[in-house]
Amino acid sequence: MTGVEQTAGRATGAGPVLLGVRHHGPGSARAVRAALEEVRPRVVLIEGPPEADALIPLAAGEEMRPPVALLAHAVDEPGHSAFWPLAEFSPEWIALRWALAHHVPARFIDLPATHTLAWGRQDDEAATAGERPPPAGTAPDGDTGPGPAELRIDPLAVLADAAGYDDPERWWEDVVEHRGAGEGDALAPFTALEEAMGALRETYGSGGHDRDLVREAYMRLQVRAAQREFEDGVAVVCGAWHVPALRQKTTVAADRALLKGLPKVRTDMTWVPWTHRRLARTSGYGAGIDSPGWYGHLFSAPDRPVERWLTKVAGLLRAEDRIVSSAHVIEAVRLAETLAAMRGRPLPGLSETTDAVRAVMCEGSDVPLALIRDRLVVGDELGEVPPSAPAVPLQRDLTRLQRRLRLKPEALERELELDLRKENDAARSRLLHRLRLLGIAWGEPAASRGSTGTFRETWRLRWEPELSVRVAEAGVWGTTVLSAATAKAEADAVGAEGLAGVTALAECCLLAELPDALPTVMRVLADRAALDTDVGHLAQALPALVRSLRYGDVRGTDTAALAEVAAGLAERVFVGLPPACAALDADAAEEMRGHVDAVHGAVALLGDAPAAGHGRLRGRWQSVLRVLSGRDTVPGVIRGRAVRLLLDDGQLAQDEAALLMGLVLSPGTPPADAAAWIEGFVGGGSGGGMLLVHDERLLGLVDAWLTGVPAEAFTDVLPLLRRTFSAYEPGVRRTLGELVRRGPGTGGGATTTGTATPGFAADFDTERADAVLPVVRLLLGLDDMDDNTEDNNLAGVTG
Repeated sequence: MTGVEQTAGRATGAGPVLLGVRHHGPGSARAVRAALEEVRPRVVLIEGPPEADALIPLAAGEEMRPPVALLAHAVDEPGHSAFWPLAEFSPEWIALRWALAHHVPARFIDLPATHTLAWGRQDDEAATAGERPPPAGTAPDGDTGPGPAELRIDPLAVLADAAGYDDPERWWEDVVEHRGAGEGDALAPFTALEEAMGALRETYGSGGHDRDLVREAYMRLQVRAAQREFEDGVAVVCGAWHVPALRQKTTVAADRALLKGLPKVRTDMTWVPWTHRRLARTSGYGAGIDSPGWYGHLFSAPDRPVERWLTKVAGLLRAEDRIVSSAHVIEAVRLAETLAAMRGRPLPGLSETTDAVRAVMCEGSDVPLALIRDRLVVGDELGEVPPSAPAVPLQRDLTRLQRRLRLKPEALERELELDLRKENDAARSRLLHRLRLLGIAWGEPAASRGSTGTFRETWRLRWEPELSVRVAEAGVWGTTVLSAATAKAEADAVGAEGLAGVTALAECCLLAELPDALPTVMRVLADRAALDTDVGHLAQALPALVRSLRYGDVRGTDTAALAEVAAGLAERVFVGLPPACAALDADAAEEMRGHVDAVHGAVALLGDAPAAGHGRLRGRWQSVLRVLSGRDTVPGVIRGRAVRLLLDDGQLAQDEAALLMGLVLSPGTPPADAAAWIEGFVGGGSGGGMLLVHDERLLGLVDAWLTGVPAEAFTDVLPLLRRTFSAYEPGVRRTLGELVRRGPGTGGGATTTGTATPGFAADFDTERADAVLPVVRLLLGLDDMDDNTEDNNLAGVTG
């Protein structure tokens, strides 16, 4: 046979039946089902990678629920992959299900993935080298191809423009989605669409999609092979753009010549869950549709699709506490039908129903429409695949853990609160941390609500389809989540460039509970800490180590080695910090102040770790702060912060702090340096505003200095002062303003005895203070502790 004579006629000697479709089109899906019922072919050929033929039987089971996708990835490079998504309204899915239900063979006939993935790799290499990649990407009928997508001729846009439409989606809805599936002739829609595409191919050729010529040559060869086996009982379901090319008469030799020398890469293939959101163009995995949720509704609604859709919309708005009645639904239906009639459309489409919802249910506001588009028009439907689908061992272990821990992957984002004192929650935390270390970002840590303790964690979970690729990539590290995370942590530690990266990795190892990886990480950490002489790097690393000690406490992990490294790191920071703070410009001084705060917090958090020598470290650190507070070569912002930290720790009397402030704010100090000192002392979100409120002596010093700043210098210090005081809460700023208006006194305000200052009593009101003690004891749980102690003592006596 030198050519393939193909028509849209029946399989009665006129050649194979070509069913040209739009991928993910519900109208095309209905038409394909009707055509297959009428033609009853002996074999169904479907556009798709032939490596997936062995996976077709899995589509017959109830455990396979679309949307799903065929995933192909390179064996030696799992991150290099391609997807072929299928929804319940995809014509290809309908063809698969029909063939399986009628015990008819089904085969994929597109170019093998082994070639398309190799093409994608060439494109990536060309892009990396700065070259223009060869033509590739998204085919005009909605195919998703690997490699860079470069839009060329869009046949639907051309046909819509010829029909006077400015929106291809609306044109497609009018001519296909809202029409019957061939009234009396199931093949009529395909005949009309084939004629239109034939005219376009005559005008535009390949339309700029040169690789389609190779794909179509392969498909012609597969059709010929099926004809030899099944004679005329062949039906082909493919993108409408390809139908004229499959009709074209070519020789076998010519088609094979186009396939000669194609690059190859070893490939694995499986089914993976997909989502409606990933079917939308905006997702990055475009499939040619803007509204998968709307298309799914059109396909599944048995009748009255507009009424059913607007009822769904009303239900969503009611769930969001908006007042929507049955009368609103009735009026919205009437308005949608009226708009469709005025616009000359056979049925109301998405634009008409959206306009009706905006006018009737949303009172003209577009804000609720964004919710409707996100939840209904696009949607978060997540498919399922059977456990028997091929998967890398790591995926199987992950699936087992998800079931055991009752963590079901979901497309809709949700928050998960974990109490690490509970074994199941602790196991969930370990799994999520291990996955993050492997680059599988199923969960993202979030700020906990209601508690800042280390025994609580909050996660935002959302399963995205491409995470299946990340799992395949991570499979090179091990066959289980634990072994893979351990190997990845060890490799990352050895390859880490900076000290901060290794300390962060140590923290991850404790969070993920990877005891086998921790010795390697600690060895690398000790080596890097010994060689790194940058005080800034050491100061950045110390807080992460201290946090790791706290995590180890709540998880029951042995962190003695970590405490020793933290203590040694702290000692090196203490020695190197004073000289490192000398002669810094404004930006470097601000950065170093952040390091000082971080080290101060780390030293305070070391707690009772025996190996850390807590008392000795805290005394050494306070000595360092005293050195910083008194050196003129240290920038004012650091000196001021050192004084404040000593005052907060009770290592500096208020009189001494006031004396130091008075010296700094004396006329002999340059105004800019004095302003920087104030920024360090009471700025940076350190509660300095409340300090000034309760110690009017300090407020008076600041006020007196500020009023004495020369006019020519005031504009220079004003931005720094505005930054300092604008960080205070409105109530604090208001109180400070009142105190300044009254004129701050020279006494200690509420913190001193003697003559009362306006706004404050002369001394503490002990009666009012005692009244809050029961509430404080209740909040701290001290009453329960006392009860337990009494019970224990009583038990000891009676025992």
